Amino acid sequence: MNSKAGKLLVVESDDALREQIVAILRDAGYVVSIDYQQGMKAVVAFDPDVVILGANPPQLDCCDLLSEIKGSEQTHHIRVVMLSPGGSAERTRGLDLGADDVLSLPFDSHEFLSRLRSQLRDKSVADGFRERLRLAEENRNATQQVVTAVNEERRTLRVGGLTAIAVLVAAAVVSFLVYRHNQQQNTRVYAAITRLQTGMLTEQRLTESSRRGLAASEHSPSLAGDPQKVQLQKRSEDLRSQIAASKDENTSALQNQLTAVETRLQKLETEGKVAQTIIQSYEPSVCLIHIVLAFREHTTGLRLHYAEMTSTGAPKTDEHDNPLLSLTGSGPEVHLDAFGTGFLASTTGQILTNHHVAEPWWENDDLKEMLDQGIEPVTVEMTAYFPGVPHGIAINTEKISSAADVAVLRADISQLGIKQIALADGRGSAVSGGPVVLLGYPTALDAILARTGAETLQSIATASKGDSKQVMEELARRHLIRPITTQGHIGDVLPDKIVYDAQTTSGGSGGPLFNDQGKVIGINFAMVREFGGSNFAIPVGYGKSLLKP
Repeated sequence: MNSKAGKLLVVESDDALREQIVAILRDAGYVVSIDYQQGMKAVVAFDPDVVILGANPPQLDCCDLLSEIKGSEQTHHIRVVMLSPGGSAERTRGLDLGADDVLSLPFDSHEFLSRLRSQLRDKSVADGFRERLRLAEENRNATQQVVTAVNEERRTLRVGGLTAIAVLVAAAVVSFLVYRHNQQQNTRVYAAITRLQTGMLTEQRLTESSRRGLAASEHSPSLAGDPQKVQLQKRSEDLRSQIAASKDENTSALQNQLTAVETRLQKLETEGKVAQTIIQSYEPSVCLIHIVLAFREHTTGLRLHYAEMTSTGAPKTDEHDNPLLSLTGSGPEVHLDAFGTGFLASTTGQILTNHHVAEPWWENDDLKEMLDQGIEPVTVEMTAYFPGVPHGIAINTEKISSAADVAVLRADISQLGIKQIALADGRGSAVSGGPVVLLGYPTALDAILARTGAETLQSIATASKGDSKQVMEELARRHLIRPITTQGHIGDVLPDKIVYDAQTTSGGSGGPLFNDQGKVIGINFAMVREFGGSNFAIPVGYGKSLLKP
């Protein structure tokens, strides 16, 4: 048995779950005990490196046992990993009570073992620091005894020696506390960050993004290939054939059906022309918003970095190919890219979008875990890319609504010739059943790359060297950034939202929703797949109130 594998004590009342945990741990080579009936006595006797603590162990209150372990000088160094049947609230409670890590049930065995290895690594380093502190303290005591016996003429030397040792001890304590704090933060935000990280945009990744965008576009209706229009055209042709071949007594009924179909086709044609007019007028005024986030620890201000880089310049990863992160890492700062849609709403450069686009962490479950642990996002830069403009335009947040998911950004658009989009007046501009046109950047980068040829992709990958900012600048320089248009109809108009069925997806948030008069009636902000792909838009009135001085 490898002595470095670690000793683990499993405290779990559910027989099946306990057996599952023990089997996983023993297969991984750990020394495992399930003898916990005597509580703290069992913990002290076995002296484990990690205690796996179930939420409801028999004859023990899990919180009391956790408090005893962390409150005892003899056992406070033991790592405690809790298993919680609840969600984020229960996980947060466990961490607040002193657990070093909390996993929700059911858990993934690979993630479970990975977190255990992380705890064991941290404990090994912490134990090393403790040993250094012990030796430093022994040296300090010994030095005090020797120096006390020195005569008065050597008082200066005595004071200097004690001061130096005190400094060493203090430095060791500070280093230990900072390291332990950083490692705990690293562990707790690790999963959330790595889920969101995309890494360098190599040619392969750009190609994969292009394929994803292409696959998504195949399932989205376009102006040219409206499935409803195609179906009606086919129905019209069938009816005409039936009328030509039918007897006189059947012609009247068939003619009535043909008239109804032709009426619907004419309505679609009219709506299509309106959509084309909207595209021609306002497509250049709808921008793709690119936001780059960094992450810092709330109390110290330290920013999250890649722990270390390889010789090829890529971040070092764990056994699951996740990049290793740390507040004190030697690698570059960790950045996260977020995308959304916005549109020019005033001649002074005001851009309407969503609150969750301007601040991607707002009500974001993926980022909530980091916020709960004191790691806060920081906007590094925010850029708008308008169709036809060969470069990005720096933007900043001007106002955020307290009443709805709406924000106003501002950009310097002087001398760019971008037209302000007309906003509708009053609730009467949105009517149930009325046609709508939505402009935006659903799937963001993927959709843009889907319209890009393989040779161009290769050129962009080479020129950008994997940097997402440079990828966006290359796309702008080549005039490849333009919004996607979808059509639909209003399902319902409520005081705080408009329900409609024009298709969109992630990245389309903040896009303008037009009525058949070519005016914006809403700002797209959410989609509900459970209701047949219905989407929600914030009535534009919420945005107009923010535009006022």
